[in-house]
Amino acid sequence: MKVLVVGGGGREHAICWKLAQSPKVTQLYCAPGNGGIAQVATCVPIKATDVEGMVKWAKENAIDFVMVAPDDPLALGMVDAMEAAGIRAFGPRANAAIIEASKAFSKELMKKYHIPTAKYETFTELDKALTYIAEQGAPIVVKADGLALGKGVVVASTVEEAQAAAREMMEDKKFGESGSTVVIEECMVGPEVTVLAFCDGEHLVPMLSSQDHKRAYDGNQGPNTGGMGAFCPSPKYTPEIAKICEEQIFRPTVEALKAEGRPFKGVIYFGLMLTKDGPRVVEYNARFGDPETQPILSMLDSDLMDIFEACVDGTLDQVDIRWKPGAACCIVLASGGYPVKYQSGYPISGLEEAGKSATVFHAGTKAGENGEILTAGGRVLGVTATGATLEEAIAKAYEAAKPISFQDMHFRTDIGKV
Repeated sequence: MKVLVVGGGGREHAICWKLAQSPKVTQLYCAPGNGGIAQVATCVPIKATDVEGMVKWAKENAIDFVMVAPDDPLALGMVDAMEAAGIRAFGPRANAAIIEASKAFSKELMKKYHIPTAKYETFTELDKALTYIAEQGAPIVVKADGLALGKGVVVASTVEEAQAAAREMMEDKKFGESGSTVVIEECMVGPEVTVLAFCDGEHLVPMLSSQDHKRAYDGNQGPNTGGMGAFCPSPKYTPEIAKICEEQIFRPTVEALKAEGRPFKGVIYFGLMLTKDGPRVVEYNARFGDPETQPILSMLDSDLMDIFEACVDGTLDQVDIRWKPGAACCIVLASGGYPVKYQSGYPISGLEEAGKSATVFHAGTKAGENGEILTAGGRVLGVTATGATLEEAIAKAYEAAKPISFQDMHFRTDIGKV
């Protein structure tokens, strides 16, 4: 089977790495890919958001199956376009991907179907948003309605900070049109846990729970990033909590989307807050998370291609999805200055040595003219290790990261420990 994965980050490297292990996959392509993905798949220089170009290339190259990984092409309807061209594609259609593409939509869906989440209001006028923030007080959360590369959320500890965030989104257009509408919600308190789930429109199978570290610096300090590291499973996600989530959140979400005429096929990302009143939804994503995918797929003991096909065919209930015992941890090595301003194009050393004891997933890299690997993004690498215990997986990941070096490299030293 000829398979194309759309995207070019650490998540896509993990997906390609796992698909390459499937006997079903005879030829693997990734568009646009990156310097690390090129080691397991043939990279194709097409932008992930170029729906027309991607469909054209897939047809011309007789691709059998397309896996659309990032949020933007899903929201743009790439799966719809592939299906229209007669190509089987994994991922939600645009009308279901809206659960991530519009936070206002997802909050309304939760309200309508009584899925537990934070109290909120939606605003399209800045002055009304500012007044509401002043009335509610802080801490309070301000979210851009649309896609913002995982950075359109501000957890404000003061009214002034929250109002400044609303101005940046609505007036200064920090996230373009994504911030024209904002969702302002109560600040929930408790541990955050992520559960990704495979879905075929009818059936849902949760993956291992995970925890992501969003802040740039140790001790959960600094600005929000796309994620500085992740581990799985989460010790905080007990079997009792899992049962509540399945009954009150996961299945009701799948049924709600189906009832709305938006059946969801692909991966739903449930961002959860374990509050004193029970689990609540922080956010939905319509795809694999990054960097959660790296440790989660490292623990998957089944053929990923089998699962992808079952999601598309509506036969997820007939697939045996197995997980390895133990735990996994991913440490993100980032460019200095990320997530604000950073330089790229620096050579990376120590990759071969690190690869002896861990899997090094490439997020922002490219191949240089002489075959060397160069930095090409904010998040550069995700050093991922497994172990019999979470402590062992964390220790192995940090040990494996030691030989790796590039100019201005920075990473958190407390992944899995806070």
